[in-house]
Amino acid sequence: MRPTSASLAAMALLCTSTLSCRAQPAEPRAAVIAAPVLAAEVTAVPGAKLGGSTGPGCPVGAASLRLIRMNHWGFDGKVHRGELIAHRDAVEPLLQVFGRAFDSRFPIRRMRVMAEYGGDDLKAMADDNTSAFNCRPVTGDGRRLSRHAWGDAVDINPVENPYVDRHGVVHPPAGREFLRRDSARPGMIEDGGVVVTAFRRVGWYWGGRWSNPDYQHFSASGG
Repeated sequence: MRPTSASLAAMALLCTSTLSCRAQPAEPRAAVIAAPVLAAEVTAVPGAKLGGSTGPGCPVGAASLRLIRMNHWGFDGKVHRGELIAHRDAVEPLLQVFGRAFDSRFPIRRMRVMAEYGGDDLKAMADDNTSAFNCRPVTGDGRRLSRHAWGDAVDINPVENPYVDRHGVVHPPAGREFLRRDSARPGMIEDGGVVVTAFRRVGWYWGGRWSNPDYQHFSASGG
């Protein structure tokens, strides 16, 4: 017996109201795109990652240091993978700070270990590189070691956040145009901004308040 128009209508209703009717193609599911995250990895430091950033007489050795690999936002609006070497005791506060910076999409130009610059801080600053451990003297004052030699200090976006040494020299030279801090630009660290606030929460100090300002510099000890 041929189905009547009433029975066909009933079948159509059944197909549209149940999941068991195979005659109705399943609607494609929308793709779920995961939001970018910091995705940090912490490991021991291979010797090649230290290179010229360490040497005889350094106050800490490789056993006290950790390699942090983590994502960061770039000035191009994309997520990049960076590397930072720091003292093992500095890892947790740094992850908290860079996690907050990442969530706020604060841009970081690049994040490479100092071995890629042969431990030369001037080259790293000129390249606008964000870094932590580097066994070296204070830039512009060779009489004493920088806190970077202990791995509990970090410099962020040196061009956008220059350092003025005790002789009045601006490091890096390209940072001179960023000495005026009254107009915020991408990558600049502002008093009360996300980066300064995050470091304050973990008990670290900002060099931007020094008489010879070091806007790029944060440390656990204040030095």
